[in-house]
Amino acid sequence: MKEYCGLFGIYGHREASMQAYLGLYALQHRGEESCGIVASNGRRTYQHRSMGCVSDVFNKTILKKLKGHTAIGHVRYSTTGSSVLKNAQPFIIKHKRGDIAIAHNGNLTNSPELRKKLKKNGSVIRTSMDSELILRLLVKARSGNIKEGLIETLPKVKGAYSLLFLTGDLLIGARDPHGFRPLCIGKLEKSFVLASETCALDLTGAKYVREVEPGEIVIISKNGLESINPFSPTRKAFCIFEFIYFARPDSNIFTKNVYLTRKRLGRALAREHPVKEADFIMPIPDSGMYAALGFSEESKIPIEMGMIRNHYIGRTFIQPSQHIRDFNVKIKLNPIKGILKDKKIVVVEDSIVRGTTSKMRVRTLREAGAKEVHMRVSCPPLISPCYYGIDFPTAKELVASEHSIEEIRKFIGLDSLKYLSLDGMLNSMLLPKETFCTACFTKDYP
Repeated sequence: MKEYCGLFGIYGHREASMQAYLGLYALQHRGEESCGIVASNGRRTYQHRSMGCVSDVFNKTILKKLKGHTAIGHVRYSTTGSSVLKNAQPFIIKHKRGDIAIAHNGNLTNSPELRKKLKKNGSVIRTSMDSELILRLLVKARSGNIKEGLIETLPKVKGAYSLLFLTGDLLIGARDPHGFRPLCIGKLEKSFVLASETCALDLTGAKYVREVEPGEIVIISKNGLESINPFSPTRKAFCIFEFIYFARPDSNIFTKNVYLTRKRLGRALAREHPVKEADFIMPIPDSGMYAALGFSEESKIPIEMGMIRNHYIGRTFIQPSQHIRDFNVKIKLNPIKGILKDKKIVVVEDSIVRGTTSKMRVRTLREAGAKEVHMRVSCPPLISPCYYGIDFPTAKELVASEHSIEEIRKFIGLDSLKYLSLDGMLNSMLLPKETFCTACFTKDYP
């Protein structure tokens, strides 16, 4: 099962569940299918999970029942077939050593082997989540000490994970040794905060402290924050798609600002693939906006909002079925016919995954009167499936894996189509190029 999710945790706050609610609200873009919060007063845990968005699932009455000074929360989206309540997180195991809750962003690559081994050793697996497998391994660890248990457990799991654990009077965060998924540390007065993105710190009023390092485990208790790293050094592999698509533009991830990075991608795209004659640059709201700004600034071609987004519709990429995606495309974006008629336009997209969404958008622009439609994409063609938690698990779902750029151009119905080069993308990053995972573009899997 492939997941892409958002995490928020807080320790030592009198309104921990309310802060978790606010943190998850800021991270809603990372998952709209289910959400949950688990809170603890150090002796007892309280939980609430449900399908739907944060503002629909939680209210003041529910939050008051989630008592305690520590809480972890989770927002989630999934692929088809796993969007059910039993797979909503955080997930809790009630154990003789005490309740242990987990929230997970990422995907384990060795989950089939782990599942088979755990079942053989008598574990009852209740969900299809690989997150549950981590907890099952943890409670089977030889040491009763949570710190030693994590040191024993985490090296057994492979793939991508940023994790939050809540057990007893402890809040724990962990990242896999490659650092695929983001996780940062903040402080809210005397309370510690852990979050997938800094936008969650901003909404709660927490101050950014630092990133949880790849391979690091941070254990937060009444004594403060303890850091351990049980892994041997390995190559970093930050998910570059965070900067291209997933993260909010007002966030810093892997220490760098998303907004500025997307503008740099747009500038590089304009240098590599200029359009000689165009009336205006047009972004596809919302994630294509910032690359379009960069493209406009570099090319000196004005930018216009040729489509207006209905903000009450979720992002098409994170919906669980193709039928829902197609329907949402029609009601999500509406063209402004008055500025499109007889115009030569350059549409800037952040990415093309399946191509069907882009095809419908271009058809809409043509019907609105656009004379020419050129498309520029702020990343290279996606040719390889992601095994680390993004919703394209097979190559067949990626239009560029089996079709040339010219074939894609014809399929979408464009006058021209150009992608940013791999070097252009990597050189636009504000971090060394060797620190990123680019497997979806190169088939080079960490």
